[in-house]
Amino acid sequence: MRIIAKSTLRFFWEQHPDAEIPLKTWYKIVEKATWKDSNDVKRDFASVSVVGNNRLVFNIKGNKYKIIVFTMFKYHKFFIRFVGTHSQYDKIDATTI
Repeated sequence: MRIIAKSTLRFFWEQHPDAEIPLKTWYKIVEKATWKDSNDVKRDFASVSVVGNNRLVFNIKGNKYKIIVFTMFKYHKFFIRFVGTHSQYDKIDATTI
């Protein structure tokens, strides 16, 4: 999958250093994946949430952090829409961000 944009992850881990290794690990797994739909994603990330409107929510570092991606499986692309703490996530609408 092509992930747009890694710089969003980098900016986040610069602010939250304990997130660097988990985010890099997530990136490497997703980058190598050839998923065709959310069921494929669930095989590798059992805790991923399908929230609608082509968005998936990944739990990072034991659910301390969240990543929301807009999916375009047809084009093998994930657009990072949000990276934040669990409390920041609780204040947004994952289906519209």
